[in-house]
Amino acid sequence: MSGSTRDIGNRGEDLAAAYLESKGWTILDRNYFFQRSEVDIVAYDGTLIVFVEVKYRSGTRRGYPEESISKKKIAHIYKAAEAWIYERRMDGSPVRLDVVTIVQEGGKAPDIRHYENAMHLDL
Repeated sequence: MSGSTRDIGNRGEDLAAAYLESKGWTILDRNYFFQRSEVDIVAYDGTLIVFVEVKYRSGTRRGYPEESISKKKIAHIYKAAEAWIYERRMDGSPVRLDVVTIVQEGGKAPDIRHYENAMHLDL
């Protein structure tokens, strides 16, 4: 797939958002930034707010997408999630952090994997 890194990221996030919506989820926000921290998707699954990290790859030559989530990235997700909750005065709301990975090789259909409660959030 050609395009800028941002274009590729948007494609992955579009696929992940469509996948979550197909499960009946509501997308509340996308690409929420706080300082230098970001959450790709904020969604509501019918019972709680879910902060979703999306990792998209056009192949597995460099490993699987979930392997690229570092402790530093997790810390940034926590920071952004905490800010999102604070800004909306939703302290105490039940939340979870999920990861959606997508591998799409060539013209094949995307392989989407959803890891629920991938990292514990206690906001």
